[in-house]
Amino acid sequence: MTSPSPAAILLICCPDRRGIVAALSAFITEHHGNIIALDQYVDTANGVFFARMEWELDGFTLPMDGFAAAFRPLAEPWGIQWSLHLSTARLRMAVMVSRQAHCLYDILARTESGEWPVDIALVLSNHPDHRPLAERHGIPFQHIPVTAATRAEAEPLQIQALRDAGADFIVLARYMQILSPAFVQAFPMRILNIHHSFLPAFAGARPYHAAHDRGVKIIGATAHYVTETLDEGPIIEQDVIRVSHRQGIDDLVRLGRDLEKIVLSRAIYAHLTHRILVYRNRTVVFT
Repeated sequence: MTSPSPAAILLICCPDRRGIVAALSAFITEHHGNIIALDQYVDTANGVFFARMEWELDGFTLPMDGFAAAFRPLAEPWGIQWSLHLSTARLRMAVMVSRQAHCLYDILARTESGEWPVDIALVLSNHPDHRPLAERHGIPFQHIPVTAATRAEAEPLQIQALRDAGADFIVLARYMQILSPAFVQAFPMRILNIHHSFLPAFAGARPYHAAHDRGVKIIGATAHYVTETLDEGPIIEQDVIRVSHRQGIDDLVRLGRDLEKIVLSRAIYAHLTHRILVYRNRTVVFT
């Protein structure tokens, strides 16, 4: 299998006006870039334009370290907020996990199979249970105990461990501790979380039991960026499956965990491939 050609990816957000796409395309072609993907969306209610543009670097005459200066005369008059990414740049992901390991196992499998262009920099846990699993895969593991009473002392240690590992972003793979605003502010829009979609109706430690008692007909999972409002951050991916009276509690738990793995993997892939733009408390996710 041949590897795709190195490419640049430009994410932009700006007030909607006629001619934006033409101006962006002209800028890339002016520097001999071959555009291989262009996705756009207009939020007509708020008059905001979003786009993801990808072009091959082979033959592109503008050096990446000179892109900002060259793009500024176009970006400033249009009010463009933008970020530039390279397809060849592998991100470093940290995984935070408690005792439930189904999402961690899935992440390890997808990473080792080469499905994702990512390196796992660290597995960080408030329990020691998964040290052997991480070490079998050659991944650094750090155990920092955390309780509600010790969170203020533990979180600075966690933040430092993540920074020392060079983590570009963090995945909460069923990490069952609340993060403080200070922790979230240290990694803005760089923390992904997964949880069941019973919230807020079935909160607490036994949501599947409560859902079974109510005879729910669907179960779901939600992946989102973490903000200071905990589970109310911008949603990246969701999915549901139908269930019936035939499913017991064990069935609901098994189906729910399978769904959590799938939804989280989709969200991670979208983040890795720079397909997400956050606007207010929403996301635009280009497929």
